[in-house]
Amino acid sequence: MRGKVGLVIGLAAGYVLGTRAGRERYEQIKEQAEKVWNLPPVQKQVDKAKDLGKSAAMALPTALWNGTVKVVKAASERGTAGERLDAAVETGRDSAEDIAAAAETTAGEVKDALRDRDGS
Repeated sequence: MRGKVGLVIGLAAGYVLGTRAGRERYEQIKEQAEKVWNLPPVQKQVDKAKDLGKSAAMALPTALWNGTVKVVKAASERGTAGERLDAAVETGRDSAEDIAAAAETTAGEVKDALRDRDGS
């Protein structure tokens, strides 16, 4: 029983002392990380990444959405079922080309950003 009580007291003391030292070291690391994060070169790269994310991330979903809307409109126009199907298929083909172009644009922007980052 004495051994268990001594073990518990030892663990408690180690925990208290360790958390104090650990917290101080954590604060030091956090402070240094904030200094690095706020350096102008780091923030410049952060801004580039944000801009790339905004433009590249929106090009493809916008093209997909617009294509979907066009296909639905074409499929719901007046006419026979065959005419509506033909219109939807044709619109789908045109939309696929728009989506492919948006994907190429997005890929190009990503490649350019990586090239700029690497300094090539």
